[in-house]
Amino acid sequence: MTLTLIALDQPTSDFAAVFTRNAFPGAPIILGRQRLAESSLGAIIINNKISNVCAPGGSDAAEKISTATAAILGLDSSQILPSSTGIIGWTLPTEAMISALPAAASQLQADSILPAAEGIVTTDLYPKIRSVSLGEGRIVGIAKGAGMTEPNLATMLVYILTDLAVPRDTLRTMLQSAVDQSFNRISIDSDTSTSDTVALISSGTVTSNVSLRAFGDALNEICRDLAEDVVRNGEGVRHVIRTTVTGAKDNEFAHLTGKAVVNAPLFKCAVAGNDPNVGRLVQAIGRFLGNLPDQVDASALRLTMGGHAIFANGVFQLNPTKEIALVEHLKQAELYSSAPTADGVFTPPVDYPTHERCVEIGIEIGSGPGQAIVIGGDLTHEYVTENADYRS
Repeated sequence: MTLTLIALDQPTSDFAAVFTRNAFPGAPIILGRQRLAESSLGAIIINNKISNVCAPGGSDAAEKISTATAAILGLDSSQILPSSTGIIGWTLPTEAMISALPAAASQLQADSILPAAEGIVTTDLYPKIRSVSLGEGRIVGIAKGAGMTEPNLATMLVYILTDLAVPRDTLRTMLQSAVDQSFNRISIDSDTSTSDTVALISSGTVTSNVSLRAFGDALNEICRDLAEDVVRNGEGVRHVIRTTVTGAKDNEFAHLTGKAVVNAPLFKCAVAGNDPNVGRLVQAIGRFLGNLPDQVDASALRLTMGGHAIFANGVFQLNPTKEIALVEHLKQAELYSSAPTADGVFTPPVDYPTHERCVEIGIEIGSGPGQAIVIGGDLTHEYVTENADYRS
């Protein structure tokens, strides 16, 4: 287990957070919701390996760790936001964690956020960091997430820090909007973690003429990039699938259509094998539309893959030359190729993503105003192996 501490020079009243909607949230989520009502926040204490979800005495453990952290930093326990990620159901080694807190505090530094990005990971292959400079200030974000990821706000943790002064209420409105357009539009495996957290903290030390609109745009960029990074770093993911939906009756309909594609197991398996089996794509969309309570006219449906038209006017638009081009598109989007070792273990041969290309799926439903971009990943041997052996 690694303890990671993020501390402000001074507590701030300007902070926001969005948490999982899972009905069985971790104890840190329960405390985190309470912290939103507090007047200020001074630090975040994060542990990996054990998520403190539905464990006996979980809330007491989170409170004890918060209290011990506060004592070291000269804060009140209500000013500490706890976060835990890892295996569900196990009990935190509270006393051992409290004993390790002084060492974690001694490592506080203002030079780089990389140690924190590295400290919060579990099955992630690499740390995820994004930043945007804005006027005299900056926004920087780190994320952890690789599996059990379809946020409905992987076990996903995201911490976004800024020195730009933005009022508390504005931060909270902007964060919810940014999350809805980014982290709520990704899926690795359609499972919603019990620990998903996205926190945003402003130290308020930089006051400049940066507009709130510019800040919101930058925040959206950070969240979109981190969300895609989470998928790119998904357990066993070798292809990122970017589904762009247009012409829907509204944005939510477009969003749900995109989710139906990136959560379709057969299509995800086909993508993993660089097989443009577009019949699996059409059936996934058809299943979603067919299960809606109100019938949807799908006669205008048009599909593309890698910019190539593959379905229109109710029929497939395929030929041998196009099939070759589709295979090449899938191969170009592959992050790495992998084969099992002698003992059947799949080991990704990468430490960082080799590129940011995606399998591009275009879905034009009709002529409505709704649109959405939904990001997902393929379904590989590595994913199954990782999760079959997760605890053993």
